[in-house]
Amino acid sequence: MAQQQGSLVEYGARRVIITITAIMCALLEIVDTTIVNVALPDMKGNLGVSTTEVAWVITAYAIGNVIIIPMTSWLSQQFGRRNYFAASIILFTICSFLCGNSHGIVQLVICRFFQGVGGGALLVTSQTIITESYPPEKRGMAQAIYGMGVIIGPTLGPPLGGYIVENFSWPYIFYINIPIGIIAALMTLQFVRNPNYGKKSAAADVDWLGIGLLALSVGSLQYVLEKGQDDDWFSSKTILTLAVMSFFGFFFFIWRELTFRNPVVELRVLKNGNLRVGTILSFIMGFGLYGSTFIIPLYTQTTLGWTAQQSGMLMIPAALTTAFMMPLIGQLLQKGFPHQFLVAFGMFTFFLFTFWGYKIMTPDTGAQDFFWMLIIRGVGMGMLFIPITMLSLSTLKGQQIGQGAAFTGMMRQLGGSFGIALITTFMVGQNMVHRTSIINHLDANNPAVQQRVTGMQHSFMASKGIPANIALKDAYQALDYSISKQASVLSYMDVFLYLGVLFLICVPFVLVVKGNKKSKISIADAAH
Repeated sequence: MAQQQGSLVEYGARRVIITITAIMCALLEIVDTTIVNVALPDMKGNLGVSTTEVAWVITAYAIGNVIIIPMTSWLSQQFGRRNYFAASIILFTICSFLCGNSHGIVQLVICRFFQGVGGGALLVTSQTIITESYPPEKRGMAQAIYGMGVIIGPTLGPPLGGYIVENFSWPYIFYINIPIGIIAALMTLQFVRNPNYGKKSAAADVDWLGIGLLALSVGSLQYVLEKGQDDDWFSSKTILTLAVMSFFGFFFFIWRELTFRNPVVELRVLKNGNLRVGTILSFIMGFGLYGSTFIIPLYTQTTLGWTAQQSGMLMIPAALTTAFMMPLIGQLLQKGFPHQFLVAFGMFTFFLFTFWGYKIMTPDTGAQDFFWMLIIRGVGMGMLFIPITMLSLSTLKGQQIGQGAAFTGMMRQLGGSFGIALITTFMVGQNMVHRTSIINHLDANNPAVQQRVTGMQHSFMASKGIPANIALKDAYQALDYSISKQASVLSYMDVFLYLGVLFLICVPFVLVVKGNKKSKISIADAAH
């Protein structure tokens, strides 16, 4: 195995080209998870559909993504990693063109699903290609390079999408992928080499039932998470049915993978303690990464009234901070700094970011108030990604590393889906709680309340020249809007506080995890 890995190490310009190709592919996949968010209103108007229907553009991509990620290692073995990687880029690129050229919501959603299927392979496989191209002593730095794409990608999506929508039209958020995809596919076929996987499975040995159960369980779960809040969770027969299907699908999938001679996903690798901890940490990191990327633009746009592009640009300093941190973390890991200490400090730093956010949120917080808070977020995320990946795989060997990498990748994606679903549901509930509480404290007979309503009434009469009765009605509506806005801010504050507590609780558990001091991890096995 060592000889095989060594033969895949590249040097000079060839390694630079392979690295750039892999990063382009990782960025293509991750940017596309968030770039469409700001274009949904334009799509809705252009296609003449409801908000619920257009939200499927996001849901379909996520379902395609999360179904394919656990199978990436197996598919690479069946078809050869270079061939599978190139085919995934081509599928992603073709579907990008078809998405931009869609004339109806059904066509767009179907194309987005297959775009997600192509994109899922790009994420895991690009990680392996980068690390395999570097010698063992430089693989911490290789992880840093890859990590830049993974962490920065979700942040780049909103400002890039906002710029394209404001200056062009929504199809161009898909068309922008086409030239990059063509270049990446050509470079992959020309420069990326295949490892020797040995004999691939015969048709009779392919775990077709396992593939079907995985698609059913993970796809159903992703739908429940994406659509649960919109459909009032288990009061919807569709959500209830899919939740039951997901539960039993996972049950029978686990049984199948533990008993079949050639499973599509090797679950036995989870016997490794570090990997079990790592998958949990990957889930929590995905929860925080995608949750905060979702909640901050939502707060700035709905409460502060910013444009999509302004909200996206707010996140750029944090992304640059993360990019700056990645090589430093890679160097620390190469020098033997314990993974678990970096993860613990990253978790604590992310807690500081959320607590800072909790303290500064008001109905009129200024852009300058976010700067240092988001810099702290960038530092925290920079300290989490590589150490969690290395910690997860540090005591695995050979093919187990590829299987472990697939688990951590899937759990990071599912963590983001769970995070957004739980945050949305939590905020709706908290919003009602805070609104009721504020209204209960507003006594209509209180002189201060009466004085404020009267003041607004007179202001409306003077500025709009409207009768007293209409001005009074407008004054009560303005007061109601003010109450709703304050309740919304309190809900955002709760999200930040509880998200921070979640990360803080993890710190002592991370510190007791054992690292592998004897040998450095060879993540180059990650697709084997």
